[in-house]
Amino acid sequence: MSASTVYATLDSPLGELLLVGEESAGAPGGIALRSLSVPEQKGGVVVRDGWRRAPELFGGVAEQLKAYFAGELTRFDLGYADGVGTEFQRRVWRAVEDVAYGETTSYGKLAESIGASRAAVRAVGTAIGRNPLLVVRPCHRIVGADGSLVGYAGGLERKRLLLELEGGPAR
Repeated sequence: MSASTVYATLDSPLGELLLVGEESAGAPGGIALRSLSVPEQKGGVVVRDGWRRAPELFGGVAEQLKAYFAGELTRFDLGYADGVGTEFQRRVWRAVEDVAYGETTSYGKLAESIGASRAAVRAVGTAIGRNPLLVVRPCHRIVGADGSLVGYAGGLERKRLLLELEGGPAR
């Protein structure tokens, strides 16, 4: 991440969220989000030397997150930083973004939706596990083939909480 990296924290029902982004005139609110992490997240981001704390830049992101947690927002309208992830990961992440609020789909169905073979389901799961934008890119909506809660970098309790918030199945 470049020297222009900025960050803020936000209290949430999931714990303190770490928002990381880059200033970008072309992004909604002037910030391109690079990462949204929760405490103790597997592979989560930590603040680095040279980053600038700038909560004022994340006002629009914070408002959308607060509205989401209040049950008032079902889809985020945020700018994301360019150059994050491989082409395959970005393809998977775009498919994750298409899973509607309150709905779930399985890893296998998501793989099928992007034209990946059954053998690629594990690679799809790995790409989802590397999603740097928890909550706003709703990987919590991806479940096991039998509907069970599996594989969430933020922890299965948080996955359950998010699905319950959205009124979807949380078993």
